[in-house]
Amino acid sequence: MRIAVTGSIATDHLMTFDGKFRDSLVVDQLDKISLSFLVEELEVRRGGCAANIAFGMACLGLRPVLVGAVGQDFDDYRAWLERHGVDCDSIHVSELKHTARFVCTTDSTHAQIATFYTGAMAEARQIELAPVAARMGGLDLVVVGPNDPAAMVRHTEECQSKGYAFAADPSQQLAWSDGDLIRSLLDGATYFFSNEYEAALTEQKTGWSADEILSRVQVRITTLGAKGVRIDRKGEPPIQVGCPPEERKADPTGVGDGFRAGFLAGIGWGLSMERAAQVGCLLATHVIETTGTQEYALLPATFLTRLAQAYGDSAATDVEALLLHRPAEPELG
Repeated sequence: MRIAVTGSIATDHLMTFDGKFRDSLVVDQLDKISLSFLVEELEVRRGGCAANIAFGMACLGLRPVLVGAVGQDFDDYRAWLERHGVDCDSIHVSELKHTARFVCTTDSTHAQIATFYTGAMAEARQIELAPVAARMGGLDLVVVGPNDPAAMVRHTEECQSKGYAFAADPSQQLAWSDGDLIRSLLDGATYFFSNEYEAALTEQKTGWSADEILSRVQVRITTLGAKGVRIDRKGEPPIQVGCPPEERKADPTGVGDGFRAGFLAGIGWGLSMERAAQVGCLLATHVIETTGTQEYALLPATFLTRLAQAYGDSAATDVEALLLHRPAEPELG
C-alpha cells in the first residue's frame, strides 16, 4: 500500500531544571522579565508527528513516503529514517531555514517553559503531492498531519480534487483553527484521527454533531488514553480496543503517533480495523515505555507474544507472517 505521511518534522531539545521557575519570578516585575536557568542535562530527540508516524510504520515493515519541509541540518536525521526504511525522497529542503525545533525546559514541579521554532516547516506549503504520486505510481492514502496551516489546506484540497484517499489528522493544530478551516480539512476524509479532547473541540468549533461528522468522514478514530481507542462508522456498531499492559511508563510523548503508525500499518497489510487498532495500541505501548518518540526497539517475536497476550492467539497469527517479512531493523544509535 502506497502511503504518504505529510506533516511536521522536527527535533526536540529537552532540558531539566532542578529548581522551581516560580522561585525566580517577581510578580510585579513580569513586564521586565529577564531570566536564565542553569541546567545540567540536555536531550536532543528526533520528533515531529509525520516523522514519528513514518518511523513506526517502517519499523513494522512498510515503506511510507515522508512528505514535509526541513533545513540543511537534516542530514543525520534523514540517515536515521532511511536506515529504518522511511522513503525520504519527497522531503523539501529549505535553502534558508533550519528544521523545525522544539526547545523545552522542565522544572522540578513539571512546569515548563518552551519555544517552538517553525523554521523550514513554513515552506511545506510549497509541496505538491502530484509529483509524489507520479514517482510512486499512485497514492493509496495520504495522511494530512499537523503542519504549516497553508500546507494542510493545500494537501487536503489536492487530495479532494485528485481523488486521493486521505486521513485527516489536524491534532494540536485544532486549538487555533476556526470552524471553517476544520470543516474544510475533514470533508471527504477516509479517516479522521483525534483524541477525546480534540474530538469535543472539533464538534464545538465546527458545530457538527458526532453523526454529522460521520456523514462527512468514513471512519472516525478517537484515542482514549489508557482506555485505548474507539472506532466509529456510520450505521455500524462502534469498535473499542483496549491497551495492552505497560511494562513501565517512561514518557507519553508521541504515543498518539505510535498508535497511528500501527493502525495504518495494519490497514496497509489488509487487516480488519479492529486488528489494525490492536497493532496500533501495542505500538503505542512501545512508545510510552521509552523516552523519546523514536527510541523503541521493535522485536518481532516479542511483539507477537505481547499481541497474543493482550488480544489472543488469533491476533498474533493474523500479524505473524506480515511482521516477519519486514526488513531487519538496524541497531539504534
